[in-house]
Amino acid sequence: MDNNNGRRNFLKKFATVTGGVVLANNTTIGMNEVDQKVIIKTQALGFQWQTQDPFLFCVHHEDAYPKGNSEMGPQASLEGRNLGQDFMLKDGWRMYHGEKVPGFPGHPHRGFETITVVRKGMVDHSDSLGAAGRYGDGDVQWMTAGKGLQHAEMFPLLDEKKGNPMELFQIWINLPKADKFVNPHFKMLWSETIPHYMHQDSNGKGTEVEVIAGRIEGYKAPTPPPNSWATPTEHEVAVWNINMEPGATWNLPKATEGVNRSLYFYEGDTLEINSESIENYHAADLKAHLETTLKAGNKQTKILILQGKPINEPVAQHGPFVMNTRQELQQAFIDFQQTRFGGWPWDRYDQVHDRSKGRFALHANGKLEERS
Repeated sequence: MDNNNGRRNFLKKFATVTGGVVLANNTTIGMNEVDQKVIIKTQALGFQWQTQDPFLFCVHHEDAYPKGNSEMGPQASLEGRNLGQDFMLKDGWRMYHGEKVPGFPGHPHRGFETITVVRKGMVDHSDSLGAAGRYGDGDVQWMTAGKGLQHAEMFPLLDEKKGNPMELFQIWINLPKADKFVNPHFKMLWSETIPHYMHQDSNGKGTEVEVIAGRIEGYKAPTPPPNSWATPTEHEVAVWNINMEPGATWNLPKATEGVNRSLYFYEGDTLEINSESIENYHAADLKAHLETTLKAGNKQTKILILQGKPINEPVAQHGPFVMNTRQELQQAFIDFQQTRFGGWPWDRYDQVHDRSKGRFALHANGKLEERS
């Protein structure tokens, strides 16, 4: 297949999945009585989770992949799947845009950052700058797309003798207009470097928080990439993954009034927020400056928190590009057609690394990080 035609088809499919043009807007809540409630609104979670400024997008991938084959794809029939755009949870897993190996073959981004939080399984990274990596099982990759690059995110099924479970969050956080054309860059937050805050309530029930961005008391997350909206502490950006024992109680730290905070309850049976109960796989937008007490239900409870001061700029988004105006979106597509954001230095768009390689990151400047 002609590479240019293939890239155009992929872009069309990618834009369909990630949505059309979105223009930012603000919602205000009136009346003093309403203002004292910590919950602004709740909603059921689908495949793509609704976010608040400065975040753009969040999706929870959870796939029970089977044993891997010699190509690191599934040791199972692919018959009946819409290969290249397989988002159907057949047999407990999806191929996404992959045709041999699950994942997302080379595709472009401009104008924002991706935060990939891998809970289980491995991700193989390759990009148009020649950088590469393999990370997972608690690692986080924080990538600034800036002025534009292509990258692939493939899910190699490394184990040929048993299943290859995969769970990750892909989070998009916006860049302000002044930083949309910074140089692309990525940073690895290896699992060993991410602090875990521990709390025990008066009943001896525990809460553990992975501090991926921001801080809780003396637990400060690794520094984000240099041009990230999350880097200045006054923006109060937080990404916290919370694990609560059944029946545990914990108070969320307060933030400044006007900071946006979203809570995603993705595992458990029920969750109480200031004595108001929400159901499993639901989200709640919260007033971050008010006292907020979380109480887990009868099962282990897992929650993702996304928080930050809003950028408060217009957002024009189409597929993998996020700019401020439609004209800038059109220019992004023109620039990609003309430059391919540096081309593609790999043999295949669904690049995977040698099965024997461990966790590593090779940066565009030649710096190599290796983990056991």
